[in-house]
Amino acid sequence: MTAAENVCYTLINVPMDSEPPSEIILKNDLEKGDVKSKTEALKKVIIMILNGEKLPGLLMTIIRFVLPLQDHTIKKLLLVFWEIVPKTTPDGRLLHEMILVCDAYRKDLQHPNEFIRGSTLRFLCKLKEAELLEPLMPAIRACLEHRHSYVRRNAVLAIYTIYRNFEHLIPDAPELIHDFLVNEKDASCKRNAFMMLIHADQDRALDYLSTCIDQVQTFGDILQLVIVELIYKVCHANPSERARFIRCIYNLLQSSSPAVKYEAAGTLVTLSSAPTAIKAAAQCYIDLIIKESDNNVKLIVLDRLIELKEHPAHERVLQDLVMDILRVLSTPDLEVRKKTLQLALDLVSSRNVEELVIVLKKEVIKTNNVSEHEDTDKYRQLLVRTLHSCSVRFPDMAANVIPVLMEFLSDNNEAAAADVLEFVREAIQRFDNLRLLIVEKMLEVFHAIKSVKIYRGALWILGEYCSTKEDIQSVMTEVRRSLGEIPIVESEIKKEAGELKPEEEINVGPVQKLVTEMGTYATQSALSSSRPAKKEEDRPPLRAFLLDGDFFVAASLATTLTKIALRYVALVQEKKKQNSFIAEAMLLMATILHLGKSSLPKKPITDDDVDRISLCLKVLSECSPLMNDIFNKECRQSLSHMLSAKLEEEKLSQKKESEKRNVTVQPDDPISFMQLTAKNEINCKEDQFQLSLLAAMGNTQRKEAADPLASKLNKVTQLTGFSDPVYAEAYVHVNQYDIVLDVLVVNQTSDTLQNCTLELATLGDLKLVEKPSPLTLAPHDFANIKANVKVASTENGIIFGNIVYDVSGAASDRNCVVLSDIHIDIMDYIQPASCTDAEFRQMWAEFEWENKVTVNTNIIDLNEYLHHILKSTNMKCLTPEKALSGYCGFMAANLYARSIFGEDALANVSIEKPIHLGPEAPVTGHIRIRAKSQGMALSLGDKINLSQKKTNV
Repeated sequence: MTAAENVCYTLINVPMDSEPPSEIILKNDLEKGDVKSKTEALKKVIIMILNGEKLPGLLMTIIRFVLPLQDHTIKKLLLVFWEIVPKTTPDGRLLHEMILVCDAYRKDLQHPNEFIRGSTLRFLCKLKEAELLEPLMPAIRACLEHRHSYVRRNAVLAIYTIYRNFEHLIPDAPELIHDFLVNEKDASCKRNAFMMLIHADQDRALDYLSTCIDQVQTFGDILQLVIVELIYKVCHANPSERARFIRCIYNLLQSSSPAVKYEAAGTLVTLSSAPTAIKAAAQCYIDLIIKESDNNVKLIVLDRLIELKEHPAHERVLQDLVMDILRVLSTPDLEVRKKTLQLALDLVSSRNVEELVIVLKKEVIKTNNVSEHEDTDKYRQLLVRTLHSCSVRFPDMAANVIPVLMEFLSDNNEAAAADVLEFVREAIQRFDNLRLLIVEKMLEVFHAIKSVKIYRGALWILGEYCSTKEDIQSVMTEVRRSLGEIPIVESEIKKEAGELKPEEEINVGPVQKLVTEMGTYATQSALSSSRPAKKEEDRPPLRAFLLDGDFFVAASLATTLTKIALRYVALVQEKKKQNSFIAEAMLLMATILHLGKSSLPKKPITDDDVDRISLCLKVLSECSPLMNDIFNKECRQSLSHMLSAKLEEEKLSQKKESEKRNVTVQPDDPISFMQLTAKNEINCKEDQFQLSLLAAMGNTQRKEAADPLASKLNKVTQLTGFSDPVYAEAYVHVNQYDIVLDVLVVNQTSDTLQNCTLELATLGDLKLVEKPSPLTLAPHDFANIKANVKVASTENGIIFGNIVYDVSGAASDRNCVVLSDIHIDIMDYIQPASCTDAEFRQMWAEFEWENKVTVNTNIIDLNEYLHHILKSTNMKCLTPEKALSGYCGFMAANLYARSIFGEDALANVSIEKPIHLGPEAPVTGHIRIRAKSQGMALSLGDKINLSQKKTNV
């Protein structure tokens, strides 16, 4: 093991700007200074030793002049000093001076102050020299009977580490600690003693647990956690013990500590798959989510519930707990609500759908007119989508849900109203028996719709599905009501002229009358400013849309009027009525065209809308059977095709999901050994405590582990040339927000290199956490240096630097080897994600950074190019497979991904195959990338540019 790899327990942050003092000054301070200057000098000595200085001349000075002092700060510092100071001669024998130090330790172990005793015992855990520990054993044993729990607690830890490292010094440690545990009352002492027994003598630990298994609930939470770990390990190693201890785990589910409940529930699930056990664990998780205030805790425990659901046998048990899971919706956090609704939707069955719908309806009503939380609108959207999915899966529920949701069509929040409209459109197409109810309800809320987009959708639904004479007349009445007085242009001009006169009269009229009526003095400016506001309020919705220049809704209205007029002609036999209805429809269209061409609207009508309205007028004037078929049959078939394609896609994804979850085990399946499995193959039967420890250390289940060939070697970057005096290469380990550089440094010369230092700097949103310590490398020796880098956002980062060193014996300046740059790959932070088309469009409009990348590739197939881009950028294609199938020479697709920092990345691929250049011509086109931050957009563009061309492996 090299010097850099030596185990170090104490890390001290040092300001690097000060000059290190000389040994003579330090010696003088330690000998002759007062307590304060001795303390400062000792701190400096510790820092210098940590930085690689040896300072052998100061050892005896410290023993003579500092060790006898009784100052607590100095005693604490001395413990750090004795931990790091070299205690052996170069040939490995213990220094003679350490005998004096050993005597000082023994005195401190018998010191009347419990802080000094406890600190000394903690320090002894770090000692690795048996000769130093041997004379201290009687004093350490005596500390087990000390009156203060701090001393006893640390005495147990000291005995445990000594027993683990040097068993011959205290062979009876397990027996001693078992006796101590039986008589001990303090929770922290019991926990340490029990921990030691688990690792040193598991049978004794089990014997103790058996004697007090009924009192486990009365123990402190720290001891309960250790008991859970013991039961877990014992039951996995020896399944026959399960029956003996599983009751204890059940009891611990009722613990007052959330941590114990969480661990007990997790352990119970791995020990037993009985429905009662799963139900108890799930119930415990639900209670934790509801009672814990921290949203991160809620999300972690929710993930455990979702994991439970993934197991086919457990799903049925969780279905009975859906109503309990819905209690989590009381949490205001949107992410928690989102996960909860998704989980409830996955668990919904014909047995519990009715109750689920009742709860969701109540939640929807609660969100009405509530604006104290910014996420209320998004939450309402989530609820609408969940109810939508329930109604599609269980058609019997739709009749209950529709009336409640249709109230929201008049909502100010367009996103929630659009979701309701989409749901109503699907329901009216799928469920024939609900059409009358939906049309009736739609006519009720039609006049209150505030958003032009929702108004357009509602018009389409009414025009498409009004089938009776009465309904058709009702639609016409509503349209007339929404349009106001016609012809529009004349009535608007009159209105303007009519409103100007009274205003003039009021302005010149006597003010006194106004004062007597109002009770206060009202100025002319107040009157004239309130007049236009009143005018806006009185204006019907459709008229307001048209005067704002939104004539797309007029084109939609023209189509609707044409449909209902053609249908009215088919239903009513009287020629007079037919002509009257058609004439009214044509009048409405004509007056809208007139308005569009006039100067009244804010924006004039577009040519497209003029063409559409003119076409509808022509269709109504001719009433040909072909047009009747197109307007009244073909339109509906288009919707039907779209919905059936969507349903097919959903079924396909559900089928894939269920195939994933059905686990079949064959008799000749290989056996998994934890040591040999890739991290992502580890199932829930492995040691959960070991896994959580690995996760905490950053060894998470990364995706490269899935590929046995993707070893560490794939991520090694060569930093210097093979002929450089110092060769260096780095393994770049990316773990979420941290990057660890493991740099191998090899001395290729015959000289000893002193103060060999790795100096690094970063570019981009990277920050170097600590400066690596200098090394001394023997001829042809090598060492590993680790450097940590923090990442703050998703963008390409560069780490660069050099290695500087002195050659021993040479008088020249420091030598320097410049290192190659290390490029941090943005792909380590980007994960595929999905969002709805509406969300994609909204983000596309909001994001201010766009990066346009020109396609430059050797791939000749459009589909192949798209898949190549998806693979190299980690993005997900939102455009469905059906829309991309077939061949027409061009392709457009939307891509989406999220970074681990929660940043969104959008891309639009527009590519074509230039036919005139022959079949072997490469794909051409553009990729537009949009992101909230400039770094993300640029980095993703660079990544696409680098990986556009296909390399032949």
